[in-house]
Amino acid sequence: MRKTPETQGESRPTEEVAPICAATGRIHTFTAFPIRLELRPPCPAPWSSPLSAPAITRAAIEAAELLIRPYVRETPVIEIAAEDFGLSGLPIVFKLEYLQASGTFKARGAFFNLLTRGSPETGVIAASGGNHGAAVAYAAQRLGRKAHIFVPAIASPAKLEKIRACGAHVVVGGALYADALKASQEYAAFSGDMQVHAYDQAETLIGQGTVGLELRRQAPTAETIFVAVGGGGLIGGIAADYAGDSRIVGVEPERAPTLARALEAGRPVDVAVSGIAADSLGAGRIGSLAFPIAQQFVAGSVLVTDAEIVAAQHALWDVLRVVVEPGGAAAFAALLSGRYQPRADERIAVVLCGANTSSVHFDPPPA
Repeated sequence: MRKTPETQGESRPTEEVAPICAATGRIHTFTAFPIRLELRPPCPAPWSSPLSAPAITRAAIEAAELLIRPYVRETPVIEIAAEDFGLSGLPIVFKLEYLQASGTFKARGAFFNLLTRGSPETGVIAASGGNHGAAVAYAAQRLGRKAHIFVPAIASPAKLEKIRACGAHVVVGGALYADALKASQEYAAFSGDMQVHAYDQAETLIGQGTVGLELRRQAPTAETIFVAVGGGGLIGGIAADYAGDSRIVGVEPERAPTLARALEAGRPVDVAVSGIAADSLGAGRIGSLAFPIAQQFVAGSVLVTDAEIVAAQHALWDVLRVVVEPGGAAAFAALLSGRYQPRADERIAVVLCGANTSSVHFDPPPA
């Protein structure tokens, strides 16, 4: 009997028949993720060639916005008095990107990938801590394409439920995102399906950059923009769009400091990741495409503790009745905790980037 995540619990991998490589005739087992694959020769994927990757520029982001607009939402902003949070200074602008389709900003990059790469009949593959997988699954469902999503054991039940609700095949296993990524790459090499990288792909950054495009229009006087950082897809895209017109500040958990350590080293480096936001901000290494953009256009990275992230979640709920996941609250934690001290006249904007959480529980109806 085929075992699935539903029958064996979310923390264990799907166990299926391992494929036979058509080129060698040998059985191939994907790292931590055995999975059934139809027999076919390895298929070249022209859409994955770095030579064909578009430049990550404001012009590319503006063009992408027109293409994906029928499929994604222009999320609103709201201006809140700093005093409402016990802070001083000018009102804070919040970009409510957690209202995006699929629950996070990642739908933008997912649609731009699927609308510009491969063919309509091409299947898609993604590795994800949960949010990217939900976005790719949603985009694939809307565009009529099949999707295989590889997620690690740390993926939250809320995110897994979202992925499955879109009809994608979910493979759960491995400890962290890096394990899921490796398995997805191995699977893609044999299946010929198109891989959609969560953050280290030009189309992904360009799509995510449309968050910045909208925010520039909605809050044109904002001087400093706070953005949560995992692999760098969101901050890389936003920074490329602003291109130095405003200060972009990254915010990371102390237990997943990918950008901070890369800026210190002068290059992307591997870091150990853990903590409350590991399923969304636990890439383990800043993306090679986002890093040079960050070096040029990102002012720096602020590190926050898990406790400070939770405090930001509570504050957003208490003041705004907004529920966001830990990764979605991280950017605001830099301000609320006092780790970033703005000038009295500094105009601040904060991107609240995701709300795929199971923290909300509604009371059952009376019997």
